[in-house]
Amino acid sequence: MSDKLTTVNRIIDEHQTIRTHIKLVGDSVNDLEGLLSLERARPDWMLNPPELVYEKQNKMLQTVHLLQDGLKNHFSFEEKSLPPLLGEIIMRALILEHSDIRNALDGFLSTLVNTKLEGSTYEQLLAFKWNINQRIEDLRQLLEGHAGREETILKMMKRALEDKGKPIA
Repeated sequence: MSDKLTTVNRIIDEHQTIRTHIKLVGDSVNDLEGLLSLERARPDWMLNPPELVYEKQNKMLQTVHLLQDGLKNHFSFEEKSLPPLLGEIIMRALILEHSDIRNALDGFLSTLVNTKLEGSTYEQLLAFKWNINQRIEDLRQLLEGHAGREETILKMMKRALEDKGKPIA
């Protein structure tokens, strides 16, 4: 029971850290922590003249790669440690959500990598910026929804694990 509770507490703590800390911390970057860093890069994205968009594109690429690495580590831990706790069906649902998030992130990364900005008109740059902002918002909502559902399950498990052995009234 102690190992199970430790695992549940670790994942809940990681999710809380995501919400309270914006700073990236290397390999321990979690779901939303990296995304918040990505969103922090966004406000000045829309205010730059066209010649600086390329630089912002490269900075955003670096941030997306950090987010991708952080999610890989976080999802890997969850996918190894949670199956005995959640069972096959709930675990399958979480893995499907992880896959959806990975696919959204891959699509976002592909857009950043495959869009050549040299020679773009101002209107094309604005369209690119709008597309990037939309993808960030979609990814943010996907991650927040996933983290919220996961935390609901984990908090219920935590309560049950902490209450184990007590008589049910």
